[in-house]
Amino acid sequence: MIHIDNRGFAADPSRNLLQVALSLGFDLPYFCWHPALGSVGACRQCAVKQLKDENDTRGMIVMACMVPAIDGLRISIDDPEAREFRESVIEWLMTNHPHDCPVCDEGGECHLQDMTVMTGHSCRNYRFEKRTYRNQQLGPFINHEMNRCIQCYRCVRFYKDYAGGKDLDAFAAHNHVYFGRHEDGVLENEFSGNLVEVCPTGVFTDKTLKRHFTRKWDLVSAPSVCVHCGVGCNTIASERSGELRRILNRYHHEVNGYFLCDRGRFGYDFVNQPQRIREPRWGNETMTKDAIIARLAPLLTDREKLIGIGSPRASMEANHALRTLVGPERFFSGLGDVEGAIAAEIVNVLSRGAVATLREIEAADAVLILGEDLTNTAPRMALAVRQAVRNVPLEDVDAFKIPRWNDRAARDVIQHRLGPLYLAGVVPSKLDEIGTRTYFAAPADLARIGFAIAHELDATAPAVVRLSDDEMDFVRQVAGDLRKAKHPLVIAGGGLGDPGIVQAAANVAKALGREEPVLVLVAPEANTLGIAMLGGRPLSQAAGAETVIVLENDLFRRLSRDDAGTILSGAKHVITLDAIESAMSRASHAVLPAGSFAESDGTFINYEGRAQRFFQVIAPAGTVRESWRWLRDLMIAAGHLPAGAWAGLDEVLADFCVEHPALAGVRDAAPSTAAGKWARSSRRFSGRTSLLANLSVHEPKPPEDPDTPLSFTMEGSGETPPPELLNRYWSPGWNSVQALNQFHGGDPGVRLLGSGGDSKWYAPVIQTPPAGLLAVPLHHIFGSEELSRLAPAITERCPQAYLAVNSAEAARRNLDGEVAFTLGTTDYRLPLRIVPELPNGVAGFPTGFPETAGIQPNRSIPL
Repeated sequence: MIHIDNRGFAADPSRNLLQVALSLGFDLPYFCWHPALGSVGACRQCAVKQLKDENDTRGMIVMACMVPAIDGLRISIDDPEAREFRESVIEWLMTNHPHDCPVCDEGGECHLQDMTVMTGHSCRNYRFEKRTYRNQQLGPFINHEMNRCIQCYRCVRFYKDYAGGKDLDAFAAHNHVYFGRHEDGVLENEFSGNLVEVCPTGVFTDKTLKRHFTRKWDLVSAPSVCVHCGVGCNTIASERSGELRRILNRYHHEVNGYFLCDRGRFGYDFVNQPQRIREPRWGNETMTKDAIIARLAPLLTDREKLIGIGSPRASMEANHALRTLVGPERFFSGLGDVEGAIAAEIVNVLSRGAVATLREIEAADAVLILGEDLTNTAPRMALAVRQAVRNVPLEDVDAFKIPRWNDRAARDVIQHRLGPLYLAGVVPSKLDEIGTRTYFAAPADLARIGFAIAHELDATAPAVVRLSDDEMDFVRQVAGDLRKAKHPLVIAGGGLGDPGIVQAAANVAKALGREEPVLVLVAPEANTLGIAMLGGRPLSQAAGAETVIVLENDLFRRLSRDDAGTILSGAKHVITLDAIESAMSRASHAVLPAGSFAESDGTFINYEGRAQRFFQVIAPAGTVRESWRWLRDLMIAAGHLPAGAWAGLDEVLADFCVEHPALAGVRDAAPSTAAGKWARSSRRFSGRTSLLANLSVHEPKPPEDPDTPLSFTMEGSGETPPPELLNRYWSPGWNSVQALNQFHGGDPGVRLLGSGGDSKWYAPVIQTPPAGLLAVPLHHIFGSEELSRLAPAITERCPQAYLAVNSAEAARRNLDGEVAFTLGTTDYRLPLRIVPELPNGVAGFPTGFPETAGIQPNRSIPL
């Protein structure tokens, strides 16, 4: 029990007083503290009066962020001396601030504005020339305006200490501290975009938003889920005038917490690009909605002549609609045979035991990453691993009885020590710099290492023969640290296209024999697990249909060009539903404009089997519609559904749950329309009557939303929405994202896997090396993901395509400069890159790049 202004409150003694006061709803200003970064007491803004007992009238000024909320603590926030102290602090912090709120990108959701008002500082007494700085060019993501800085140190504490960045620092001292790079240049860290939300002023702002800027109160916002990998980070998507303007982090305790990767934050702009499909077409002829449906309906009446190809980037509802149209036996998952087998294996493994959340990854004290380059395949997970390596040295902090939130003191104790982290991959990764030991090998050999670690942990696990002394030394070291850890963790996935790596990781998890989750298996795309759980035949069996319907999928990107051509060549009609132009849409007879994630409602299932709902933020314009709505209308026109069926998303979900009772939890991922209505627009939204004044003097009717408990207006329930529907952070006096500290409630989503059951041992499979070089996919956070690479800011960061080998292979095969080879009927010509760590016999290629489309993992490259 603590006392604040003579009122008693229950408090968690492991937290500091500032965090407790904020969670109780008190308005206590602060700058340098952040719930994920801890306390350093740098800004002196959260001053309060600490009292000895109820009779103490004098007390002493303390900083709330540096005081533990221990039992019996008595403080005063309203004490006049504390108030005067806080006002004087904000006054000298503001002496050099330019007071440029009307032109500042942060205006209207600025933490500095909120705290200035909260402290009562309204009169500017500083009359002298202000300190000025030259701003830096920091790349396509971040705009820099150093003159607004108040020296809270949040930026470098996040960028260097939390995210591991090397190229942003604090320079000089006292009142002339400069936060930036040693010279102009692109911020290299993959989480630089979080500076936008971490910075309490307008020093670091979103440069992509600056291109189509609007004031924050004029944004229409909706809760969403990131579509750029399988982690399932929760986001807030915002639009104005039918254009998606920005993505913000939406706090989820078990998944993304307070931070997003740069691909998830800035990849949104593909929604606004010319590559978007906006109108239905038959061949080169643009058609109306009714005309295209009338043209296609006769082709769909006989289901025996149809096949449907689903997609791991389409929602569960859209895939279910396609499956309903063509029938279960003619529905294909849209995954290649190998990636489909890996996804099915992941579901099989995870159905027998729980998978660790990102919060649980951060709590691990010994980590093995097997065959996965997390920084590029699941970036937010890599950030969680960076926190995990601090847990072992933090035990010394606990021994000194220093609270872990006391960040400066904790780092003085830890120094540069790190806990055990082992990485086994084909090429170096960004996490190698914090790794205990790394090991490089071909995918099949990485699987053997994993199987050997499992056997070392548990002698009943299948053994691996013919390991070298160096391999056995690595195996024993990893097994020893995993065995003695309190919270061991194994991370693997299908990034290298080898099912054996997933099986080996499952063996290690079983050998550890813990009740808590010790396994993470990375899913590559937003709904990979969802499509695997839904089921579907492999694409290798998809040839021979008269009509092929392809849902949000580019077969030429996923398969070799010959295999994709085999599926399509015998079809009289190929129908594609997608949001973006691709080789698939260009090869189709009919194309239907599907809504992007910003124009659709639906459900994704992330890597841990958590079903999460995303919502429209843009009402679809023209003939753009959600994929499931196109398929619904086609089914009604073809006679497969009665008129009026599937009138809204709730009905689609009800039908889905009947068809797939094991996945019925999908329906509970968010409230139904019966829950009421909450506004997408803020209370300060302006200009609704003038947005289209250049077209008509008549005010258009706001769009209606029959599918969700959200309205496209300012009207709706005045209550705080449930977590699944939270689309902005705001509380009286708190207009910035820091308002999230005033919110309480659960985390969105429903977990569908991990029901438990007896797991089995997998046996290692000996693979015969190919005659040529083994093609191994290499992932790039900027470039490998299909949608984000279309966003202009991301495009600037995409590297050039290449083929990589080690220097010995290059010399052995006389490779130099540019490499030319042929796979099937497709010719490739790629620049050669030398990567010394690549194993012999292996050629790495950047997956997802147009120049490498059709190269299949673990196939032979004839060089």
